[in-house]
Formats: sequence, structure tokens, C-alpha cells
Amino acid sequence: MHARVFVAGLTVAATACAPLANAATDSEIQQLRDELTALRSDYAARIGALETRLAAVQTTVEQSAPVEPAPFVQPPLATAGSGSSGNEFNPAASLILTGTYGQQSEDPANYQIGGFIPTNGDVGPPGRSFQLGESELTLAANIDPYFSGYFVGAFEGDNGTSVEEAFVSHVGLVPGATIKFGRFLSDFGYLNEIHAHAWDFVDAPLALQAFFGGQLKQDGLQARWVAPTSLLIEVGVEFGLGDQFPGTDRDKNDFNSMMAFAHLGGDVGFSHSYLLGATLYRSKATDRTYQDLDQFGAPVTDAFTGDTDMWGLDFVWKWAPDGNSVERNFKLQAEYFHRNENGSLTFDQDGPGDATGNYNSDQSGWYAQAVYQFMPRWRFGARYDRLDSGSTDIGLVRSGLLPSTAFPILADHDPRRTTTMVDFSPSEFSRLRVQYAWDQARFTDTDDELSLQYIMSLGAHGAHKF
Repeated sequence: MHARVFVAGLTVAATACAPLANAATDSEIQQLRDELTALRSDYAARIGALETRLAAVQTTVEQSAPVEPAPFVQPPLATAGSGSSGNEFNPAASLILTGTYGQQSEDPANYQIGGFIPTNGDVGPPGRSFQLGESELTLAANIDPYFSGYFVGAFEGDNGTSVEEAFVSHVGLVPGATIKFGRFLSDFGYLNEIHAHAWDFVDAPLALQAFFGGQLKQDGLQARWVAPTSLLIEVGVEFGLGDQFPGTDRDKNDFNSMMAFAHLGGDVGFSHSYLLGATLYRSKATDRTYQDLDQFGAPVTDAFTGDTDMWGLDFVWKWAPDGNSVERNFKLQAEYFHRNENGSLTFDQDGPGDATGNYNSDQSGWYAQAVYQFMPRWRFGARYDRLDSGSTDIGLVRSGLLPSTAFPILADHDPRRTTTMVDFSPSEFSRLRVQYAWDQARFTDTDDELSLQYIMSLGAHGAHKF
């Protein structure tokens, strides 16, 4: 009896303890699950923090590391399935619209820089009353991984059209080197390579007008190289057709003009930067004609044949407080040109009294300008130009065959001009300017020139030169 009771008690105790054992096991499982969930959340938080730190470090390194600029601001071509908009094969396009309203005390149609052989280019103030300026259409794109293309078409206010620039460039064949071929604005000095809509004044300095007829363009090849140094050290060469003034198209197989240039630049602290440049240029001319008057006042056509050798120096200094040019900034810019022409000069080429003799001239010119942005969107600027007709040796005059009055345009003269301007830029795409110039480039008359100008940009336009 006692045995049966004992066995029954054990059975009841075991049956009662079974649920307690099951309950303990379920509690442990739930605890383990909770710990695993917490561990996963902790690791996810740590991984997220590490990824954030890595992204921040990468951004800092990319911003501080020197990056060689791409030839043009053009996004990379999208690959298949990237969700592109379908415009990846279209070039970047922009259109510049300009125009002026002018008042001149002297007739701009008779404008002449005294003491210098007339050019066949754009010389003088814009013109009286309302004048449509040059409209400039720009197309730029990466052609493939090796080449980029750039085109600028100019539409003049008188309905004339021209190709201002059309070239292909390649970067990367030699580290730091850029090769450009086609038509481009030559890299003589500082301002010549900059498009007119980006100038600080309505017109070009007298030196560019007298020596190049406005801006020197080149059909040819340019190679430039930037040294891998903390300072900007750049050297380059150009070879080309050289058919623009002061050269002519000589119908030869070889190049007719060549140029070498060098630039040095850098920063001075956080607020200042500078750029120095030097250029050598040579071209040849055959029967480069110009219109003049003989000693009796009759019109004649004279012609120069020979070599033109030029050299120039340029300097630019910029200031912006702590490198921030949005509020205030200042730019000082100056260039000096010297030209020697040696060859022969023909008098009255198309008339019965034609004669040819030796010709040699040494002439120079310079300008200096300063532009100050005294508050956001407002700037004030002043420029002074000076030319020196120098020493001119005309063989026909020296020999006594003709009097010096047979070449009145080549008489001694020192043209000069003082210009001031104020401009307002409502945005980065528009600019309005008022300019006044006291121009003494002519032999006798002083020209008072007032110009109102607008410059409007439609579409994306690449960054301009330093």
C-alpha cells in the first residue's frame, strides 16, 4: 500500500514539473532572440556610422586634391539602362546676345589709328545710335574618350557670319599637355584669347586694334603643357596659316606664322592671385594692301611685303577677401606689345606711279586697366591705352624719290585713350554697361564716345579664363 502511494506521488510530481521545464525553455529561447535582435541593430548602427565617416573623408580628399580640368564642361555619356534623359549625345549649347547704343562726336566710319598701317579688322568704337552686336553661338561636346570639339559661330549685326572658333582638342597623350587643332583665338598675351562678351569694356584696347585688327585668330595647331608643380607653370607653341593681319595668305605649303608663350601664376595667401605671361610671334605678309592718300590728296593703294616680329608681356593681379569674390573683388590687368616690320613698301600699287622701296618700323603699345566690384553685381572700371608709332624708315622717302607727305597715315603719332565704365549684372547670365571714352587715336580730332551695352547669355556657357 505504501509503495503504491509513493509511486503515485512520484507520477503526480513528474507531471507537475513537466510544464515548468517547458516554460523555462521557452523563456531562454525568447531571451536569445531578443539578444540577437539587439546585436543586429547595434552592428547596423556601427556600419552606418562607419559608412558616413568614409563618405566624409572621401569628399574632403576629392575637394583638396588637384584635378586637371576637362576640356569642356560636359557630363559623361550614360550607359545602357542608366535611366538617362536621352540627351547624352547632344552637345552643350549656348547663345550670347549683345548690342549697344552709341554716341560719338566724330564719325566712326572715318576712324583711323594715326601712325599705324591700317588693319583689315574691327577697329574703332561700335557705332552711332542702336547697333546689334555680335551674336555668338557655341557648341561643345566630348567626341569620344580621346577628343573634344568646340565651335563658335559669329553672327554680325550687319548680317555677316563667320566661324570664330572651330577646333578639336585632346588631353592626356602627354601628362599635363593639351593639343588643339582647327581655328582658335591665339594665345598672344592675356586678353586676345578671351571672347569679346567676357571683356571688362565694350571694345578692345588700342594695342589689339592696331596690331591685330581686333583679335588674332589662328588656323593651325597649338600645343601647351602645364608643369606638375604647386605654381602654375605653362608653356606652349602655335603654328598656323597666318593669313590674318599682320600676315597674309601666301599660298604656301608650310605654316606662315608661329608663336611661343609661357605663363607663371599662383596664389598669395587666401585673398590674392596673379598671372604673368610672355609671348613671341612671327608672321609673313605678301602684298598686304591698305588705303592711303598721296601728297596731292588723291587715294592710293599701298602694299607691304615682309616679316612681322612681335613680343609681348602681360600681367594680371586679382584680389577677393578670403577668396570669396561674390561680395567684393578687384582686378588689375596690363599688357605691353612691341612690333618690328621689315621688308618692302610699294606706293600706289594699282596706279601708274607705282614704286617700291625698303621699309622698316619699330612700334609699341600698352594698356592698363582696373576693375573693382564694390558691392554684389556692381562694378566700376578704368582703362588707359597708349601707342607709340616709333621709328619708321621708308626707303622711297629716304632716297628722295617721294616726299613723306606721300604716306600721311604713317606720320609720327602717339595715339591714346582714357576709358571708364560702370556695369550691373542682374544675374550670372546678364550684364548692362555704361562706358565713356576720351579717344585721341586720330591725328587731329578728339572723339568723345558714349556707349550703352547689353550682354545676355542663353543656355549653359563654360567658365572663362582666369
